[in-house]
Amino acid sequence: MKKLFLSLSLLASLTFFNACTTDVDLYADYKDISVIYGLLNATADTNFIRINRAFSGSNDTHIDANEVALIADSCNYPGKLKAYIVEYKSGYGNQYLPTGDTLMLDTTTIQDKEEGIFYSPSQKVYYTNEKEKFDNNNGHSKYRYKLFVFKGNDTISAETGLVGGDDFKIINGSLHFTSEPTDKSSKIKFTTAENAVFYDLKFVFNYHESHNGGPMVDKQVSYTFGAKSIDDLYTEDGSCFFSYNNNILFHLLESAIGGDTVFDANHPNVERSFDLKPIQIQLSAGADELYNYIQVNSQSGFLQTVPDYTNVSGGFGVFSSRINLTKEVSLSSIAQTDLYGKESWGFVQH
Repeated sequence: MKKLFLSLSLLASLTFFNACTTDVDLYADYKDISVIYGLLNATADTNFIRINRAFSGSNDTHIDANEVALIADSCNYPGKLKAYIVEYKSGYGNQYLPTGDTLMLDTTTIQDKEEGIFYSPSQKVYYTNEKEKFDNNNGHSKYRYKLFVFKGNDTISAETGLVGGDDFKIINGSLHFTSEPTDKSSKIKFTTAENAVFYDLKFVFNYHESHNGGPMVDKQVSYTFGAKSIDDLYTEDGSCFFSYNNNILFHLLESAIGGDTVFDANHPNVERSFDLKPIQIQLSAGADELYNYIQVNSQSGFLQTVPDYTNVSGGFGVFSSRINLTKEVSLSSIAQTDLYGKESWGFVQH
């Protein structure tokens, strides 16, 4: 008898993607298949790891994989599996040996997952809050972390290095924009993170808006650069940078504001303002296992019976590392002058 099987590769969408379609019929001989997703972040108070089993249902009864995905018992192992992370440090001959630090994983339930392909709002996850045990590469000290999951007589494992380090920083203190048409560009510069092979960047402009004398409401526009490998990034003076066109902020605001402007300078129906540091730069760095998982599997789609890439031994999914950095910066004086100069947009100084 055949069994219906849907890989849990879609769980990666919790971090990076939204599924585009659910019209699939995937079949394989039934067996208990473990699927693991975990991205270690050395700066996070708590690290979460998904440890699930693949969906299964009877082909004879025409069970829809997408309906099964909405049932918690279909993808959760009953009870709590024994799972932990072991720290390894490089030694003589570049051999990695255990340091003696072990991070035990416990289970908890996330209560606020939004509705989607998978069951909600409660989701069972494994976690550790022992972040003080994570060590980043530092000089000649190199560390790796290996996950072990015990399921009956089977052992599932995966390992990764940690992304991060004290040198990972956003350099900019402000961003430059202009309202005048131009082909010129500016840079968002940063120093690289240990073990990172790709970076993802986004900036958000936060402002406040009031209509007809009403309360101020928080608004924002944003621009996403997309993920780029370290080899595809520009370098300058020992740092890397993403470049952007100097008109981009005004294009974003023009689209967001549209015709929602003041009637006249003396009787505005809308008033806008922004804080001293209204721009938030959001920078994410990821390790090679995560980069390979995204690059390889996205070529064939995330709905598939067997992922083309996984670093999980005895199962599927990905166990890797990622770190996020945010920094609030100011607008250049030229950008501020140009914003206030667009009187119809209603930006005023407070």
